[in-house]
Amino acid sequence: MHHFLDATSLRDAGPSQFPRQIERLLWHIGCTSVVNIDGPGDEGGDILARRGGEDWVIQCKWKQRSAVGPEAVDEVIRARETYRADQAVVVTNTQFSLPARRRAAELTRLGPPILLWTGDHLAAAFNKLPERFGTPTLRNYQRKALDRIEADLESTGRALLVLATGLGKTVIGGEAVNAHLSRNPTDKILVVAHAKDLVHQLERALWRHLPKQVSTRLLTGDNKTDDMSGVTCATVASALNVARFGYRPGLLMVDEAHHLGAEGQYEELLRTLEHSRQFGVTATPWRGDAHDITDQLGPPSFRLGIEDGMRAGYLVQVDYKLFVDDLDWDVVRDASTHSYGLAELNSKLFLPQRDEAIRDQLAAVWMSTPRPRAIVFCRTVEHTERLAELLRQTPLWSGADALHASLTKRERQRRLLAFRSGDTPILVAVDILNEGVDVPDVNILCFARVTHSRRIFVQQLGRGLRLREGKDRVIVLDFVSDLRRIAAVLNLKRSLSRTGEIEVLKTRDQSRIEFSDQRVATLMEEWIKDAASLETAYDEHRLQFPDIHEGQE
Repeated sequence: MHHFLDATSLRDAGPSQFPRQIERLLWHIGCTSVVNIDGPGDEGGDILARRGGEDWVIQCKWKQRSAVGPEAVDEVIRARETYRADQAVVVTNTQFSLPARRRAAELTRLGPPILLWTGDHLAAAFNKLPERFGTPTLRNYQRKALDRIEADLESTGRALLVLATGLGKTVIGGEAVNAHLSRNPTDKILVVAHAKDLVHQLERALWRHLPKQVSTRLLTGDNKTDDMSGVTCATVASALNVARFGYRPGLLMVDEAHHLGAEGQYEELLRTLEHSRQFGVTATPWRGDAHDITDQLGPPSFRLGIEDGMRAGYLVQVDYKLFVDDLDWDVVRDASTHSYGLAELNSKLFLPQRDEAIRDQLAAVWMSTPRPRAIVFCRTVEHTERLAELLRQTPLWSGADALHASLTKRERQRRLLAFRSGDTPILVAVDILNEGVDVPDVNILCFARVTHSRRIFVQQLGRGLRLREGKDRVIVLDFVSDLRRIAAVLNLKRSLSRTGEIEVLKTRDQSRIEFSDQRVATLMEEWIKDAASLETAYDEHRLQFPDIHEGQE
């Protein structure tokens, strides 16, 4: 079996996969914050990393046979200046030409050395690498989840993990893949997701769970491979294509398994690979249609939601503030004599808040929050750009940026990196941050959009719930214009008030869920008796309200 740094793997990698193999090497040699910046406008750098207190910039040059020339040295020097790096490295799978070596030596006499890594260096370095660059320490619930997944895979060949965002579903998935390989080292593993960006992220996430001998690769519309040994991370369309031609992995892992449907490519893939063991992971098992993903993967092997995660101390606490001041009290007065549907109530009871009001409330919270970092969720690209521009006009947020799918991949990456590094204080985003993006330092979330989707709401809330040192709380500002959102939050409030029987790390202050108008809170608690069902109801759902008593206004 070829490892990820041997000559054959490096030659077969091609120009797109080669930088990813170097990424994995950098993690193995102790680098942190390894980021792939390869693409148009990268200013001569392909990878940024930090090691031993120094910033590194790496230029990757994959060649079929020829040697790398001096232009690569000049490129990495430009990148070192652009990114203010301490170390500059050019790495290739082949060799460097004599002019390239002379150019590096000449520039080294004038400044810090330029490191040149050849294919021979990479192959020799592999033997010195630790077996793994990180061995996760599983929490009690993660160990229990892994045990149940393995037990279900052994007994039925199917398993499903439902775990809230921030609780480590990818960690458990990676450990399940590693456990399977430890017992079946020659098996092929297939990991699928619905989007290319998620597939890229999954491959990176799996590295720390696998021994260095296990190779990984991408299989998407942009990345092809003839070698399907080890672990292949693929989009569903590409995976289905190779499955139709006889590829049969020993284990199939489906990420974001709520995308499974009763028909379509996912269903065909699972049927084609029916003799493979299959398990799915998701934070949000609900779909917009009536399909139940347990039809394909069985009942959840393990489930832990946001509420239990917060009560156990594995997610931050939440200060949730709902702004519903635009209640039409004339409608309230007449509610006992009308049978309103959700669509009517949402149009008559609540009016969308103006962007200026959102800005003002956000500013008040920002000023009272230590080291504030915020995401504002909008519904459309137009609203995202408009609100970002409004925020930039405020001195607090002159660097505010919009993030949405209409931007180029390179520009989205640049803006997300700037946000992670702290250069951008606030992001205004559409649904691009719902899945697969880790922004753990966010401590303020603002919902400036309306969503009827329980899944999207939970995904977006999950963006701020991950624990980090110095962070134990997230503030949520929710400008509500839909009764289902209120029902969802009330349901969350009731769940948090219950005691749980799961592991508790430590006692902390409880979460707070508040209404901007207490009269609205009283009415909502009385009206919405069954929050769990109302939050997923259709617009035609009819509500019967009790009589509104005198003095409730």
